[in-house]
Amino acid sequence: MLRAPAAVSSLLLVVLALAGCAGDPAADAPARPPSATPTATASSDGARPGGDAGDPGADASDLAEIAENLAREGAQATSNIAPRDGEVLGGDVSWPQCPKGTGIPEKQGQGMPMPLPEAEYVVLGLTNGPGFTPNPCLADQVEWARDNDVLVSVYAVSSYPSDATLEKYGADGPYDASKKLDRLRNVGYQQARYNIGTMGKVGVLSPIVWIDVEPVPKFEWSTDLEANAAVIEGVARGYVDAGYKIGVYSTPALYRHVVGDFSLGGIPEWRAAGQTSRAEALRRCGDDWSIQGGPAVMGQWVEQQRDQNLTCPGIAADLGQWFHRLT
Repeated sequence: MLRAPAAVSSLLLVVLALAGCAGDPAADAPARPPSATPTATASSDGARPGGDAGDPGADASDLAEIAENLAREGAQATSNIAPRDGEVLGGDVSWPQCPKGTGIPEKQGQGMPMPLPEAEYVVLGLTNGPGFTPNPCLADQVEWARDNDVLVSVYAVSSYPSDATLEKYGADGPYDASKKLDRLRNVGYQQARYNIGTMGKVGVLSPIVWIDVEPVPKFEWSTDLEANAAVIEGVARGYVDAGYKIGVYSTPALYRHVVGDFSLGGIPEWRAAGQTSRAEALRRCGDDWSIQGGPAVMGQWVEQQRDQNLTCPGIAADLGQWFHRLT
């Protein structure tokens, strides 16, 4: 986990801005996501002692804890992004755009190209694939966004924990860890806290965190959809408790493959169209492609070796809800 250095006062200014962009959880964040509807009885199965509700845990990032406390003090987000008409083009990047040979062995950087010159925003990936692994070149990507004066937001892949990760974090969070599902929720919660710490370390701000729900090659989800949903529920609560708006990135089929009919309460949606076209990405903004009942914000497609994105109709009128300007 990331730890705050001794000069906490200097980092406090960075994290204050982070919390300001996140906003007041009471005013700006959605209601806490609903609990998953059980489809089977959860057993105690050798449960560990209950978690310490309200305590982010000894292994949580100090930066994440500072960000949460400041967010709760009521700092409000501001935006200097002018309203627009029509759709706005952007991109998203993560570890595949890192130099070759960087990152964890299973997810090495591929040196893929950054967004097109005409892109006006970029969604930055916080992880190196699974949870608890930071994007190895996130700081460089933040600087690229600053140098090119593009708007930014962030997303993070969520993943199912290994036995060792479940043992480490299962009792560390707001859920009573007497049952496995609650331990999985705590692990998800700590994934979110870790990612908030990553944001603080590189000084990136975003009014929203997009939760990426899809299969993670080499870090597969379980075959138990209820267990998978518990992880995502914990992830969502981790961001909301720290004062962030949340959205979901996926497709209807991939989302159901991972968590079944679990709903995050109709939060905003970023919808993927794969290797198709701009027209198809825009079509994904329609009601037929709803993931879990939320409003469509962006459609994504792959072209020219890049993930490209288009804002859905009406979104450009208030880009400050979804993006931050670094410069």
